[in-house]
Amino acid sequence: MIIDKIDAFPLTIPFGAGAALPGPSRPPAVTSLLVRVRTDEGHEGWGEAFAFEGAQVTRRALEDLVAPLCAGQDATRTGPLMRAAQQKLHVFGRGGAVMHALSAVDTALWDIAGKAARVPLHRLLGGAGAPDLPCYASLDPYGEAAAVRAGVTQALAAGFTDVKLHERAPAAVRAAREAAGPATGLMLDVNCPWTLAQATEMAAQFRGQRLRWLEEPLWPPEDYDGLARLRAACGIPLAAGENAAAPLDFGRLLAAPAVDYVQPSPAKMGGVSELARVFTLAAARNVTVMPHTFYHGPGLLAAVHAAAALGTPDTMIEWRYTDLAARPYGDAVQPDGGRIRLPQGPGLGADPDPDVLRRYGDR
Repeated sequence: MIIDKIDAFPLTIPFGAGAALPGPSRPPAVTSLLVRVRTDEGHEGWGEAFAFEGAQVTRRALEDLVAPLCAGQDATRTGPLMRAAQQKLHVFGRGGAVMHALSAVDTALWDIAGKAARVPLHRLLGGAGAPDLPCYASLDPYGEAAAVRAGVTQALAAGFTDVKLHERAPAAVRAAREAAGPATGLMLDVNCPWTLAQATEMAAQFRGQRLRWLEEPLWPPEDYDGLARLRAACGIPLAAGENAAAPLDFGRLLAAPAVDYVQPSPAKMGGVSELARVFTLAAARNVTVMPHTFYHGPGLLAAVHAAAALGTPDTMIEWRYTDLAARPYGDAVQPDGGRIRLPQGPGLGADPDPDVLRRYGDR
């Protein structure tokens, strides 16, 4: 089975009328990059590259660097192919657009493998018994306390029992806790803004909000020794890993020991193959994996399958809780009561809706 063609599908999907983002904080739309791999035997698989504002940069990396290396290669030898591609392209960096593109191709090849074997991806990874997994509502950054309060209230009304914020102001976090009440799991992602001294000071202000975790508090994010020092002193569990891009990086993060929760992003760090390795590394350190999936495409489904097969009972799926005009899978992938169904179809279990690809694609 030979890789015949690799296509990029950039999507730009506007927010729906119910999106709670206020005024200037609201971007015009959500941009993503889906990738389709086809074989000479007619199989096709889907993957996702981390994109946001860099979708076109990653598309060029896919089309100019990654696709030419993979075309004509054996689609059943995912591991050797991805290793060879990473070695060939490492001069462009071990993270960033090239690795994001490779992540999409890797996931698409696993999708093909499942479809060819007629089994779901979680079976290829070791099996799973539960029909669904817990997931949390990951809110967009609102900035204003009133909008944060409204977003938390909406998420709870939708059945979620755990909510993650993307805020930095203590007033916004207090508003979230007031809206959530004491029983709701509340997490805070601050996206790498502070020095160790600043993070220590800010953590003291957040301590009264009983956070389940504080995510990526330090700049630069690869300051694992600084994270370990903060973790030992701040009194709040820490989470990180979204910006790590190789198993050695995750090994250093876990060995520091810098985190209570590790957060590999399958659309960033190598797809299903590398994601599975991080689950193994984390299990050896007794650290819970909480995949980073602030997106709605095949990267999300890859994390669902991997978590079902390799995660612990504490592993949760991140669901980007925002109102969009459409979603890549339509209504086929949607949480219910704070849980997300484990797809049982072959491969990832669902393909993107062709109407969504046509309507919101940039071909």
